[in-house]
Amino acid sequence: MTTRKGMMNPQSQNNQQISPSTLPTVRKMRAADIYACLKAGIEDFRTAPLFGLTVGALVSGIGLAIFLGLTVLDLPWMAYPFAIGFPLVGPFAAVGLYAVSRDLEAGAAPTWKKVLATVWAQRRRELSFMAFVMLFVFWVWMYQIRLLIALCLGLVSFASFDEFLTVVFTTTNGWVFLGVGHIVGAALALILFSITVVSMPLLLERDIDIVTAMITSVKVVFESPFVMLGWGAIVTLAVLMASLPFFAGLLVVLPILGHATWHIYRKAVPTP
Repeated sequence: MTTRKGMMNPQSQNNQQISPSTLPTVRKMRAADIYACLKAGIEDFRTAPLFGLTVGALVSGIGLAIFLGLTVLDLPWMAYPFAIGFPLVGPFAAVGLYAVSRDLEAGAAPTWKKVLATVWAQRRRELSFMAFVMLFVFWVWMYQIRLLIALCLGLVSFASFDEFLTVVFTTTNGWVFLGVGHIVGAALALILFSITVVSMPLLLERDIDIVTAMITSVKVVFESPFVMLGWGAIVTLAVLMASLPFFAGLLVVLPILGHATWHIYRKAVPTP
């Protein structure tokens, strides 16, 4: 089809007028906001406990299965670094909980059909790519543990977890391994926390790309560094303590933290 001279084909005009995406607005967080979000997370869990208990049981079962697998493979000493790194993939496991909190916030009763449909729909959206990001960081975490063990403790295998603890806490090389390992682990955890603290619920609710979501999440941390790092410390300590009795504590701790994360997102990234 020909067009009048000096005028553009409407289709060509639409193709050329691509407006750049703008980053969502973020607001400064206070310690009182974290407290309020935790209370809201507990209330969401009390209102719809079955969803939280199911997700918590699923994650607890996966953690216990991996721990038993390490025991069968004569790698019980890997349980400690695994328990440290396990919280890194927690935000992705809580996707269904974000959907529950969103329904409760809207005054709607969450149902399994709606929640599962929301989670299943993410396979075609940007949120699915976050799983690869988180699993990659977790893989890097476990690999660097093996590398540090080889560098600091030598190419040895430990017959039991007690033997591993004895070497780590009673030798100079063991202290070096602990120091370097925790520094590297803290750096990886900080990076992953910064790019995921609100990006997961943001990708669930809004139609934006994964890069924009991660940048927005980092902006939230930079806007309120002490408050958000305090929240990261709360999450880490809570998950570690919940993991001690064979991950049983995750039945309650994980859903509360998942619901609370949704409310933190809502406070940190105002709805346009």
